[in-house]
Amino acid sequence: MANAAPHIATAPANTQQRYEVRRADLPLSCPLPSMALWNSHPRVYLPVAQEGGEAQCPYCGAHFILVD
Repeated sequence: MANAAPHIATAPANTQQRYEVRRADLPLSCPLPSMALWNSHPRVYLPVAQEGGEAQCPYCGAHFILVD
């Protein structure tokens, strides 16, 4: 049985100032799991559901909005 290749995050990190996220994306972190971490700030988890559906990253200022 062959091993599955690990998922490697390759999306550029922190390229936008506004991101729409869904409950399926929780727990929410910045940078997002799909983004490469090597060229960004340390990963931080944001309590978007507990903050009324919006949260802002303290490192890069990206604004996240929960849309569902």
